[in-house]
Formats: sequence, structure tokens, C-alpha cells
Amino acid sequence: GKPIRQGWISSSYGGRVDPFTGKQAFHSGLDYSGKTGSIIQSVADGVVIWSGKRGDYGKMVEIDHGSGFITRYAHLSELNVKLGEKINKAQAIGIMGKTGRATSEHLHFEVLKKGKKINPMPFIAKN
Repeated sequence: GKPIRQGWISSSYGGRVDPFTGKQAFHSGLDYSGKTGSIIQSVADGVVIWSGKRGDYGKMVEIDHGSGFITRYAHLSELNVKLGEKINKAQAIGIMGKTGRATSEHLHFEVLKKGKKINPMPFIAKN
């Protein structure tokens, strides 16, 4: 699935220049840019295991999809789901924002497999 209904990838997984420090750093997810108010959606069915503020992630939703897979949706301006809620693929879970450690409004999207952050690209729908 796609984590945003309308938007584009503005920063990839892996090495990049940190926008705060100007130094090389590892980026643990994909950043998506889009219009203000862009809807963030779940990439797959699952259960909400976090919906709230969490440090540098700002307002964040975390969804457990089973088989050791978890997705994170960070820097949201609004959270539209609650802890324990069952989520369907493409269900709206929040609104893109600039909360936490963010220089501009965007979505930071991560995929974890058995607790380890992995490259989200193989899980993103091409269309």
C-alpha cells in the first residue's frame, strides 16, 4: 500500500545529510511531502499499538500487522485512531504535520521487522 493518498517521496531510506546538523546521518524511513492537510493512511490491515506523542517522532501512529511487521507514521498534526483499534488497509489514520523533530510538514514512514528498522521501499505500492 501507500502511506499517503497524494504526495511524493522527498527523502529516501539510508544515508543522507541531516537537515538539522548538515552532517551525514542514517535516515531510518521514507519521508513523504504533500499538500497541507494530506491524509495519512495505513499500508495494510493491523492493530494500533501506539497513537500519541513520542519524542522526536512527534505525534505518531504505530500499527502491528502481524508476523513481526510494524509500521510507523510520524510528525502527524492529527491522530485519527486509538490504541487497540483494528485498522484496514488504506484507512485514514491521521493528517500530515510538522510535530517533533521536523523542518517542514511531511510524513516520516518506517517499517520494522521483528523490532529492526528495514527499508520500506519493497512494501510500497508502485501505483
